[in-house]
Amino acid sequence: MKKTALKRGINLGGWLSQCDYSKDRLDNFIKEEDIEKIASWGMDHVRLPVDYNVIQNEDGSMKEDGLKRIDRAVGWAEKYGLRIVLDLHKTMGYSFDKGENESGFFSDEKLQESFYKIWETLATRFADRSDRVYFELLNEVNEKSDIDAWNRISNECVKRIRGYAKDSYILIGSYQGNAVTAVKDLASPYDDKVIYNFHCYEPIRFTHQGAYWIDDEFPTLRIPFAESGTDEAYFDGLFGSAIEKAEKEGAALYCGEYGVIDVVSPEDTLAWYKEIHKVFEKYDIGHAAWSYKEMDFGISDKRMDGIRDRLLAEI
Repeated sequence: MKKTALKRGINLGGWLSQCDYSKDRLDNFIKEEDIEKIASWGMDHVRLPVDYNVIQNEDGSMKEDGLKRIDRAVGWAEKYGLRIVLDLHKTMGYSFDKGENESGFFSDEKLQESFYKIWETLATRFADRSDRVYFELLNEVNEKSDIDAWNRISNECVKRIRGYAKDSYILIGSYQGNAVTAVKDLASPYDDKVIYNFHCYEPIRFTHQGAYWIDDEFPTLRIPFAESGTDEAYFDGLFGSAIEKAEKEGAALYCGEYGVIDVVSPEDTLAWYKEIHKVFEKYDIGHAAWSYKEMDFGISDKRMDGIRDRLLAEI
């Protein structure tokens, strides 16, 4: 299986995505000193989720002030020796979060053109930094029924990016929220710089216990790690079809999100990380933990003080 230079990373969730989009939030949620701290932790990259409305108007034109925010993040990453993955977390007409009321993307060519416009703009802006700035086309396609449309759209998007940025690495995930078991249904890579991307929060009943946004059961659900059924063999089996697909296609495999909700005790969180990292290490799968700060999963949060050094040693 091909390898990626993205080895050890962390997400900057909640900064330019999944937020109130206030000036204070966009200016201050993440600062340069946070990027410096992440580098001091031994990370080699950050993943930056960006919602389309931060950088694009509803008429499809681009927002220069939003693009300059990305410029700033890229500049900070470069200053501290980090690569950066630019993740389009929401596009016009589609969001993994159904509460966003975005719809029509997979069937509406106009919405798809707005999507291509974003990536043509970013490709033009960062073509000269192909070794430092990676492009993740779209966060978490949900429905299996959209995979044929998504394979077509993502292929066309890569083609358009290549008109401006021939050497940039491009990450593509599959359906069911970038499920590792859905990687097998992605199209063959457009070229040798396409990376298969997945997310892993399995078993969801453990990592998302207490999550108010899933369904009525989860807010009161409590499962200790010892009863979660999670170990190295569990993740080995879970990742099997994705590893096989990546090997067959000669593509790299990368886990762009994984983590445990803050309802879970720090020690149980650490235990889960140890098991998934055994399999990341075994197959040399790059990864970015969710998330640096707050967002119900924050690794820098005070509650993690007692185990953070041990956790970072695992990552």
